[in-house]
Amino acid sequence: MPSRKFADGEVVRGRWPGSSLYYEVEVLSHDSNSQLYSVKYKDGTELELKESDIKEKFPLSQESSYIPTQYSLHPRREEVKLKEIDSKEEKIVTKGPTSLRTFEVTATQQKDLEFGGVPGVFLIMLGLPAFLFLLLLMCKQEEPSLLNFPPPLPALYDLWETRVFGAYLLWFFLQALFYLLPIGKVVEGTPLTDGRRLKYRLNGFYAFILTSVLVGASFFWDVELYYVYSHFLQCALAATVFSVVLSVYLYARALKAPRNELSPASSGNAVYDFFIGRELNPRIGTFDLKYFCELRPGLIGWVVINLVMLLAEMKLQGRTVPSLAMVLVNSFQLLYVVDALWNEEALLTTMDIIHDGFGFMLAFGDLVWVPFIYSFQAFYLVGHPTELSWPMASLIIALKLCGFVIFRCANSQKNAFRKNPTDPKLAHLKTIHTATGKNLLVSGWWGFVRHPNYLGDLIMALAWSLPCGFNHILPYFYVIYFTILLVHREARDERHCRKKYGLAWEKYCQRVPYRIFPYIY
Repeated sequence: MPSRKFADGEVVRGRWPGSSLYYEVEVLSHDSNSQLYSVKYKDGTELELKESDIKEKFPLSQESSYIPTQYSLHPRREEVKLKEIDSKEEKIVTKGPTSLRTFEVTATQQKDLEFGGVPGVFLIMLGLPAFLFLLLLMCKQEEPSLLNFPPPLPALYDLWETRVFGAYLLWFFLQALFYLLPIGKVVEGTPLTDGRRLKYRLNGFYAFILTSVLVGASFFWDVELYYVYSHFLQCALAATVFSVVLSVYLYARALKAPRNELSPASSGNAVYDFFIGRELNPRIGTFDLKYFCELRPGLIGWVVINLVMLLAEMKLQGRTVPSLAMVLVNSFQLLYVVDALWNEEALLTTMDIIHDGFGFMLAFGDLVWVPFIYSFQAFYLVGHPTELSWPMASLIIALKLCGFVIFRCANSQKNAFRKNPTDPKLAHLKTIHTATGKNLLVSGWWGFVRHPNYLGDLIMALAWSLPCGFNHILPYFYVIYFTILLVHREARDERHCRKKYGLAWEKYCQRVPYRIFPYIY
């Protein structure tokens, strides 16, 4: 069955029967048998038109010259003008000079800078590393309190240790070696602007298994993993330095990248592009740097750090077994990481991969923020033990499972629909057709709220923090930060979808009014 081009509710231009004049119309419906569109003109006239008699609206730059056209049915001068406009529109789309199109793209992007524009990203790049170290220093205090802020700051030479930096490089390149192993299936990513689809090898779970074997072997060889805890700040600094060096390399190589390989988020401003990433998919041969960093060194490193914290708690607190709180934190976050690696293919449809370039934002986030902030609850429990009762633990486990079910089911439904919208298993789901040819889910998990996966993520984040008790707000920093992050991320996604899907997105928002939290937001 031929696919329709225009969505219900979309405002387009329809030819008036018997003439060559086009007027603004609203698409009311589409008959799949006759392939006719029911449209409504501004004067209330409703007609059925063929798809060949319908055109998309003028670009904004030309719309002003079109709007004043009156709804007289036979003005010859108007007809000539409209033909001239159509001709100009054709030239702009098909024959416009490259330099003009480049200028138009750049100008548009500069108007849509995110994160507060250039001043905002500059402050973020300076503030995030400083904030990370302040949090870690506060957590090491015996009595962390806002009254003791700022914590005692160590000398810079105490934070840097070459051997630690060497160990971090060994870890990074070990994960790179695992990534290059010819195991795991190869899949194609989403189509790029030039129609290409890059190939990705899915072997993150195998890398996790191999890492687990090496960690297990380290116990057999009596490797002192406590070293990571005792040099935790030095490890964080080593990762930070490496992420900055990597960001410089990424920006330098992106200066020579072809325009069709640049990120849609890049702006042409050096500071902003250094942060957001100028090149969309930087690769060395078949080695995809962004895809590798998203799931490997930081995410698997997070699990290893959690295990180190568990061992450090037993050593410092003289325990023969870890505390129940530490076991819950390790188990919850281990499940999260294993789930992400097992469902690695889902990463290919995220905003990080298809929209954002690879720059400081993702490099620092993947290599520093994830392993050293996401492990914050375990780091906190080492120096601030919390005794947890089994009834309380049972409630926390139930909350975690609830969040996980929402998160996994919502993501699985979305990914299955994106891979094969005609899957008979998804036939019960209701959709809204869009002008891009894609459909929007308005039932199932995605009819509950617009981002049910975010809701599940936040519930799980709360469950990670609750085992730490209520003596201090520090263990809850992750929940607070993650809420702000996902609300901001949802707002970015909202802007992109509104621009991409137009009136179909408006209709979707009417059907699904709540963004993340039902009846709240």
